[in-house]
Amino acid sequence: MLAKKEHVSETPATQWLKKNKVAFSEHPYAYEEHGGTSVSARELGVDEHSVVKTLVMQDELAKPLIVLMHGDRKVSTKNLARQIPCKSVEPCKPDVAQKHSGYLVGGTSPFGTKKTMPVYVERSILEIPTIYINGGRRGYLVGIAPTVLVEVLQARAVDCAIEE
Repeated sequence: MLAKKEHVSETPATQWLKKNKVAFSEHPYAYEEHGGTSVSARELGVDEHSVVKTLVMQDELAKPLIVLMHGDRKVSTKNLARQIPCKSVEPCKPDVAQKHSGYLVGGTSPFGTKKTMPVYVERSILEIPTIYINGGRRGYLVGIAPTVLVEVLQARAVDCAIEE
């Protein structure tokens, strides 16, 4: 048998990135349950601010949406609701989020989701040269240029970050 280099099998996210001709780097790491972005940042040796969380939320009508946020920041759902105009925004329960995205919580990627949802990105994320975002599996991030979020995902910039 040939020695296998660390190859990560495709996910709906990487298939989507390839289909849309998006350049990305692959960053597998040892996933830790409830470790969050501090673990992935430490494992990759990058600043947690450049690790982007993919959060599946819903508005008051239970319509799903995706919010992309710095690993070291939280979403102000009040500020977000005000900007996207809707009455309220809250995180989806894990099983609901999984149904919308097709991904396990902890492995949610904004790319290649089961359901097409509006995507909102914290504005300052777009200023980082390379961001690390989930590639569709726990313990697997992809490095991309943040412009991809706007150009290919049609993400809308919002200002809703609050310090953790």
